[in-house]
Amino acid sequence: MSKVFEVLKVSDWFIPLARRLLYLWVRTAVFPQNSQELGLDPAKPVCYVLQDRHLSNLLVLFAESRQAGLPRAEAPLTISGQRLPCSFFFLNRDRSLAGRARDGSVHSPLLASLIRQAVADPEVDVQLVPVVILWGRSPDQQDSILKALFSETWRSPGAWRQLLAIVLHGRNVLVRYNTPILLRDLLHGGLGEEQALRKLSRVLRVHFRRQRQMAIGPDLSHRNTQVNAVLAGERVRLAIASEAATRGISLAEATARAGNFALEISSDYSYGVVRALELFLDWLWTRLYDGIELHHFDVVTRIAPGQEIVYVPCHRSHIDYLLLSYIIHRQGVTPPHIAAGANLNLPLVGPLLRRGGAFFLRRSLKGEALYAAVFHEYLHLMLARGFPLEYFIEGGRSRSGRMLTPKAGILGMTVHSFIREHARPLVFVPVYIGYEKIIEGRTYLDELAGQAKQRESLLGLVRSVRSIKRVFGKVHVNFGEPLALAGLLDGQHPGWRGEAAESQSLWSRSATRHAAAELATRINEAAVLNPVNMIALALLATPKHTADEHALQRMIEHYQALSTQAPYAATTIACPLDAPQIVAYAERLTVVERFADPLGDLIRVPKEQAPLLAYFRNNALHLFALPAVLACLLSQNRDLDAQRVAQAVAGICTLMRAELFLRWPVEELPTATAAVIEVLVARALLRRVEADGRLTAAEPISQEFAELRLLGETIRPLLERHFLTLALLERQGSGRLTRQALEDSCHLLAQRLSLLYEFNTPEFPEKATFSAFIGNLIEGEFLREDESGLLHFDERLLTPLAHSELVLSVEARQAIRRMARAGVAP
Repeated sequence: MSKVFEVLKVSDWFIPLARRLLYLWVRTAVFPQNSQELGLDPAKPVCYVLQDRHLSNLLVLFAESRQAGLPRAEAPLTISGQRLPCSFFFLNRDRSLAGRARDGSVHSPLLASLIRQAVADPEVDVQLVPVVILWGRSPDQQDSILKALFSETWRSPGAWRQLLAIVLHGRNVLVRYNTPILLRDLLHGGLGEEQALRKLSRVLRVHFRRQRQMAIGPDLSHRNTQVNAVLAGERVRLAIASEAATRGISLAEATARAGNFALEISSDYSYGVVRALELFLDWLWTRLYDGIELHHFDVVTRIAPGQEIVYVPCHRSHIDYLLLSYIIHRQGVTPPHIAAGANLNLPLVGPLLRRGGAFFLRRSLKGEALYAAVFHEYLHLMLARGFPLEYFIEGGRSRSGRMLTPKAGILGMTVHSFIREHARPLVFVPVYIGYEKIIEGRTYLDELAGQAKQRESLLGLVRSVRSIKRVFGKVHVNFGEPLALAGLLDGQHPGWRGEAAESQSLWSRSATRHAAAELATRINEAAVLNPVNMIALALLATPKHTADEHALQRMIEHYQALSTQAPYAATTIACPLDAPQIVAYAERLTVVERFADPLGDLIRVPKEQAPLLAYFRNNALHLFALPAVLACLLSQNRDLDAQRVAQAVAGICTLMRAELFLRWPVEELPTATAAVIEVLVARALLRRVEADGRLTAAEPISQEFAELRLLGETIRPLLERHFLTLALLERQGSGRLTRQALEDSCHLLAQRLSLLYEFNTPEFPEKATFSAFIGNLIEGEFLREDESGLLHFDERLLTPLAHSELVLSVEARQAIRRMARAGVAP
């Protein structure tokens, strides 16, 4: 029995006194914060497992288990009538004060006793709860020699080392209770006591190693060592030789160029900088926001041990860079290394970001083969060594609030790296980040209005922060459904494991496009509806962005019913506030204002806020695209049979898929449509004729019909863009326009429509939206691009054109056709 047990026996007062003294200095972060998440079975005994045999670890376990309301670790454990002295054991052997292992039993006597009883009695089962306790967590490379020596690393500390770790890192102790391991589950196969003991010890050691890597990251060697490893890669050596031959320079000079590229790219992670950034961000979030709402982080803690994690968030603001790493670090998981644009590698700022985990990527790798080879090798090194990564597949920040079409660049490099070496599973974690106000809002509006795009820089962010006194509201972060890369590749190209990394360029590009679309779709599935989204959806649909308060609340209630009774996806988060609370919340944020009227108060959007609110409406547009299409269909046509509705919905959603990254494949649309129709019927916005199953809208003079039209208004600008594109194609004819000419023509015509008619949303003429839609037409084989780049189509294009005509008003169709007839020279 360990010396700790002897201390427990000596005195009942020593342990409480030692715990109180320790906690005069120690501060802990405990995960999970809600002990119910562990899923402990109250009918089965609990035994805690600690990795290292230290009194300090035991005192922390005693204190935190008591605080969390968990079974007491110091309490005796009774198994089959036999009373064991306590409910914990240490996995590692005891160590002397000098840190050398003492002679003695390799395995814990208590663990051996548990296994002996479980082998003898098949009814015996125990819940083993591994508890990870880390005293200061950082990779091996640090800026402070003293702290680096005595923070958590990959070897078990001796007593003196542990004492110094308490002094240096006692304010930063991480405690993580892990999901219980059932002893009975590990004893299958008729194992004897000795075999079972070795197996369980091995399983626990692997478990602790994975948990430690999740918390402190893999061993991080010096930056120069990383650079040397990159330069030693075969592809880089070949690129160096090619560079020397092409430029007529020596191998030494080409190698020096490659080394400079590697230093330009690579991160220089410093835990001290990360801690300083954490303190700064604590202050920043308090200044800017009312809080950070976090959802589904258990996804990360469930899959992180033993797997390579790549976080893929949407990109809405410069704040995204800081926010996600802050959250991950605060949850006790290693923050990722972040791919940042080379434009952020500025004096003073660049080195700070680099030491916070950023590595830098130029906008384009074209024309610089050596740089491309070095970056590929650096990324491969990071992935192969197990570093968590983060990058934005959209390429840049979304100015419109919608998910942008993903770029294949760094995602394709990740796919190629995994095909090259796939010893560790690689999992993408999509992340949705939603704001209630955005710092760069005014800049985005200027760019959508046609002003030159401002160069992205952290200095721009600093200027934005200084220009506001306070941005109210919350930030919402939701972790979506993970995507395992191996499973995706199996579905795309089953024999990929047996192929050389260089031989799969054609199919890997297809797999990369598929992964990009799937990740964008899963990010959208993880959307969080906040009060500003709800207000924007309801008020911007009105002609003057003004509504009677009670009518506004009814529209919000319709959206609430749709989001809860026919939810978009399992990972989507509905707004928890009711309609009056949402209106009051929006007033507090000053995104709406109240206008007193004798017939009832009016709620309106201030003129300067309307374009900004369109951004937040677009955040949630995909969530209500299907209800809005149904509303357009029935409000424009009043009466349709079920088959016609199904055909039109399928056709229109096929056209919208690329722009909104809708989640439903064609075969799932009928089920999703039926669920939405049930809600609309229950809300009296639609009626079902039981005799023949036809759907009808409410009476035109009714309040319900007006609300149905408002519901459809949310999707109208998007449908008008589609109709404009199709009408222009029909007018110009097959084989007359190139893709670029069509995009330019649509963009110019949309700008003109915005000036002449009520097509006044700031993103209506945005060129990227037309590009995504035209790409969708090509992918769906409605359009075909010949060798000279001209677009060809046949009568199949008339089908989506007919569907689009069904959902638009006569006035809108006529205005668009007049403009298309006037035309723009290709």
